[in-house]
Amino acid sequence: MIIDGVARCDIVKRNWSPPPRPSDCPNVVDYGQGIELSGPGQAKFVCAGDTARDPTSKILSYDTVSQVGDLSCQSATTGVTCTNRKSHHGFELSAQSYRVF
Repeated sequence: MIIDGVARCDIVKRNWSPPPRPSDCPNVVDYGQGIELSGPGQAKFVCAGDTARDPTSKILSYDTVSQVGDLSCQSATTGVTCTNRKSHHGFELSAQSYRVF
């Protein structure tokens, strides 16, 4: 999902665990269900009580790119990569692994 200057990808099935919950993420919300990239800063794990998963949303087909402003997300058989094209920060997310850069 890319909306309002934020690229976010939530994941249901994964073979990895997110890093420990940061102290500024309250226990009343979920943590680590996805990764988000906001503005020019570094991507981070989601700390929120909602989800970006919407079964009615259009699916980004493999080998397809979605761009909104400076944000770009590409879907591949190996996972999803979202990048801020100006700052070059972003993330890669798949069932097997994740990477924040």
